[in-house]
Amino acid sequence: MGKPIVLTDQNFKSEVLESKVPVLVDFWAEWCGPCKQIAPIVEELALTFDGKLKVGKLDVDSNNQTAITYMIRSIPSLLFFKNGKVVDQVVGAVPKQQFVNKVEAVID
Repeated sequence: MGKPIVLTDQNFKSEVLESKVPVLVDFWAEWCGPCKQIAPIVEELALTFDGKLKVGKLDVDSNNQTAITYMIRSIPSLLFFKNGKVVDQVVGAVPKQQFVNKVEAVID
C-alpha cells in the first residue's frame, strides 16, 4: 500500500471495520486549513508503517453518514481503529511525534 486510501460511506465497513490490521482514519475536508497542514504527516505515516497500519482519508463533506456515525464535530479528527473499534483519537493539528506515539501504541 504505502499511501492513504480513499474512504467512503460505501467502503468504510470493508476497509476499516473488517481490516485485519489497525487503521488510522483521517476525517478531513477540502476547505480545512489544518487538514491540509497535517496531510503530509498522514502520508508519511502510511509509508512508515506500511504493512502494520492501514491509513485512510474520509472527506466529511462527501461522506457525511460515516462522519455522523462517529460524531465528528471538528476536523481534522483522526480515529484509530483496531478490530473494528475506535481505540484512540486525535482532534486537531498536532505535532508529528504525537501521531507516531499513538500509532506505535495501537500497532503493538
